[in-house]
Amino acid sequence: VQLQASGGGLVQAGGSLRLSCAASGRIFSSWVMGWFRQAPGKEREFIGCIRRNSYSTYYSDSVKGRFTISRSSGGNTVVLQMNSLKPEDTAVYYCAAGPSFSGIATDYKSWGQGTQVTVSS
Repeated sequence: VQLQASGGGLVQAGGSLRLSCAASGRIFSSWVMGWFRQAPGKEREFIGCIRRNSYSTYYSDSVKGRFTISRSSGGNTVVLQMNSLKPEDTAVYYCAAGPSFSGIATDYKSWGQGTQVTVSS
């Protein structure tokens, strides 16, 4: 499975950004697409995930109500819509794919290259 994330950039606090993740190659319809982020000096943090064969989502408390994950009808593109961004949201954002509806990074088997999101105050 190859994952390609895009859409990062610089935004002011309170603004919005939309990240996309395109999956290609062999990926099971039952798999889950997740988003994580990693700020400098911090551990990788789970943001949320969505099932490829349904619209079920699961979010971390830190982004619930501000971030939304959606997917294309075929499940090969997943979008992370980020609203009301804060400086503490600054990080490299990664998409990932795996068999478990989980917030644990090691449950994900494939990872995209990451895209930088910077929120200025």
